[in-house]
Amino acid sequence: MRIELTGRTVVVTGSTAGIGRAIAVAAARAGATVVVNGRDETRTQAAADEIAEEAGAGEVRPVAADVSTAEGAQQLLDAVPDCDVLINNTGIFSATPVFEIPDSEWQRFFEVNVLSGVRLARHYAPRMAERGWCRVLFISSESAVMTPTEMVHYGVTKTAQLAVSRGMAQELAGSGVTVNSILPGPTLTPGVEEFIADRVEPGAGFDEAEAAFIRQERPTSLLGRLIRPAEVAALVLYAASEHASATTGAALRVDGGVAPTLIP
Repeated sequence: MRIELTGRTVVVTGSTAGIGRAIAVAAARAGATVVVNGRDETRTQAAADEIAEEAGAGEVRPVAADVSTAEGAQQLLDAVPDCDVLINNTGIFSATPVFEIPDSEWQRFFEVNVLSGVRLARHYAPRMAERGWCRVLFISSESAVMTPTEMVHYGVTKTAQLAVSRGMAQELAGSGVTVNSILPGPTLTPGVEEFIADRVEPGAGFDEAEAAFIRQERPTSLLGRLIRPAEVAALVLYAASEHASATTGAALRVDGGVAPTLIP
């Protein structure tokens, strides 16, 4: 199977590092014009240059905008009025005891993790439907179906993404536009590396910290290690392609078997 996105414009929010960056590289290698997004202009430009060099294909365009705000989302939409594939990857997480999470943090997590994607899809999806082919993807998490005790507010927003993507898929039924969620498990991103270094065996080498994190925090993992961003990007690339034309309204797992459920 060869995945080809030549002639497609792919917007990847939050793509200067981690999963988003890996998705941008994969989409560019498949021939797409990729819009790399981050909040800081200098960092976004640098990431776009690195992604273009690593991919060696496609066209990579930086757009700096904070899509967690209405103003920032509009800034991105003004720069890129139409796209063929929207990948809502922007997200934040942190470990906080549930009874210590203030209203401001609940609201911030909802703005970043949920409303960022809602705002962009609300603009792009109806225009996609007029063209009769497009893809909308929400990068959710296994935390959507297995709420982490240490970050309930994060889990709530990931569950919300599943409901949003399913509802949008239903609204776009028969249009040729598919909407799906991707559920990665714990993935080796810079943020996660810092998170486990602080939380598990401080001072230990990374290999030890990774093993301890899986053993202590995600003991249901069948993979027995953190997922790599490129492994998530591979599923995202498939879901963004022509090959996934019959997949919509779905929650697609790339979680290493962490969630001990059959569905999703």
